[in-house]
Amino acid sequence: MKTKPIIYQLMPRLFTNMNSRCIPNGSITQNGSGKMNDITPTVLRSIKELGVTAVWYTGIIEHAHTADYTRYGIPRHNPHIIKGKAGSPYAITDYYDVDPDIAEDVDKRIEEFEALIDRTHKCGMNVIMDFVPNHVGRQYHSDKAPRGIEDLGKDDDTTKFFDRDNNFYYIPRQLFAPSIDMGSGNDAYVEFPAKATGNDCFSAFPGIFDWYETIKLNYGVDYGDNTRHFDPIPDTWFKMLHILRYWAAKGIDGFRCDMVHMVPLEFWHWAIANVKESFPDIKFIAEIYDVGLYRPFIDYGGFDYLYDKVNLYDTLRGVQCHNHSAATITNCWQTVEGIAPRMLNFLENHDEQRFGSEQYAGDPAKVIPSLVVSSMISTGPMMIYMAQELGEQARDAEGFSGYDGRTTIFDYWSLQTLRRWLTEVKTGEAALTGREKWLRSKYKTILTACNQEKAIREGRFFDLMYVNYDNPSLNPHRQYVFLRSTEGETLVIAANFGSESCDLLINIPDHAFDMLNLPQGECVATDLLTSDTMRKVFSPNRPFETFIPPYDAVVWKIKHRNIIGNDQKAAPSRSMRPKRAAK
Repeated sequence: MKTKPIIYQLMPRLFTNMNSRCIPNGSITQNGSGKMNDITPTVLRSIKELGVTAVWYTGIIEHAHTADYTRYGIPRHNPHIIKGKAGSPYAITDYYDVDPDIAEDVDKRIEEFEALIDRTHKCGMNVIMDFVPNHVGRQYHSDKAPRGIEDLGKDDDTTKFFDRDNNFYYIPRQLFAPSIDMGSGNDAYVEFPAKATGNDCFSAFPGIFDWYETIKLNYGVDYGDNTRHFDPIPDTWFKMLHILRYWAAKGIDGFRCDMVHMVPLEFWHWAIANVKESFPDIKFIAEIYDVGLYRPFIDYGGFDYLYDKVNLYDTLRGVQCHNHSAATITNCWQTVEGIAPRMLNFLENHDEQRFGSEQYAGDPAKVIPSLVVSSMISTGPMMIYMAQELGEQARDAEGFSGYDGRTTIFDYWSLQTLRRWLTEVKTGEAALTGREKWLRSKYKTILTACNQEKAIREGRFFDLMYVNYDNPSLNPHRQYVFLRSTEGETLVIAANFGSESCDLLINIPDHAFDMLNLPQGECVATDLLTSDTMRKVFSPNRPFETFIPPYDAVVWKIKHRNIIGNDQKAAPSRSMRPKRAAK
């Protein structure tokens, strides 16, 4: 059976941290850190209950942080080039090692990750981890690399801005001098010659908004004259391929690849093909922010799935915040027509503001229409972020990030929503609020339907907006309607992004019935979100009637075998609310 991937993203450092007394900018000693071992089978089964098919463990690979692990042979990192106390999980300091912060026994940190992989698999879910190919932390050094693997930059010619076989880019004869405090005396961070930053700042003087904590990796592109030097294959290509194979051999099922458009497409074409020769089932997910590159990164690059951030995510956010019309959702599926099954949709991740934050929707309960559209518009993957299903609003000023509507990735911290959920999961004690239980139940209903319903996981899509723009019962700025259909079943899906309820009379054209080979007539339909059953008319000659509360949605399931008779003889729908008498 075909499966629609439902991905749950979590950061172990935050996910299982039960410290309720965290202080802004606190150290690991003060605030603590979640551990991989605390992600138990019981916890994993609770995640799976949401309909999850894969877990993306974020921040697994060792990265720059301020904690002292020198007694374990891990070099200490200079705090002046670390964002926050915990550091960015995308400033990698050893591609072959597991971050010690999330290990119960630091000496056995790699074994603990391998055990987490095994537990996740036994619970029936796949494992995804990050691959960060564009940049590394400024103090990269691997103490866990297999014998014969040289460190990145070890043999670089530092007198040159560019050399094909250099792993980094250099600013010769220049001291690294970013616009941040670099310390003084023995505490100072000194780098000579300066290296280019991960966001393509080829200067010794990056600003505070540059990725000053990272170094750009060199894949054979000379940014001085924009020439490409891929033959013979650059050294960095071989080193990154070895890293991919190293983790693939540990049994992971997929890589979420960071900032893929900043790495040459030619590398992806070569590397993904090479990895899949030995691991044919492994998946590659691309974080990408350029719609114009979607098709090349699929067709030539070889990626299985791509972030649809700048298309569907941005549009849904605009609709939710009343900056876009719901009708613009039509442009989203048209933009990715032919590749929609390869688009990974989401409403939250570690880079984005929380849906329920004051900077976004302001109320996590308003998520239903966005969640239904995002998860049900295609057969492609859907992803949620830890505690999204609990309505996490990111109201904390955790430290480095400040109060910005995001859950920090730079600080040692803990989330109240997750602590309450973990308390219930691990002890059975009632800890979640009624609102949190209600919202999690909604997420469970919607996400599990994605694979329970064949029409969603592998069916066809039909947009109904074009025949409803002039429909007086439907406001195209606030409502969006579409069909998902497969042999024997059709779903009529309507989302209401408005603050007022609506009684919709949805036009379904002849073309839909012809294209999808749909029967017509009277039937009893079931709303998958509420389990309500109502008599409906399913016909191009009479509108499909439904009521939708504010910020809600309906997913009416129609079994074709239950459609009776001719639509001209069908009884009227009984789903509508009684009309108020005219004053």
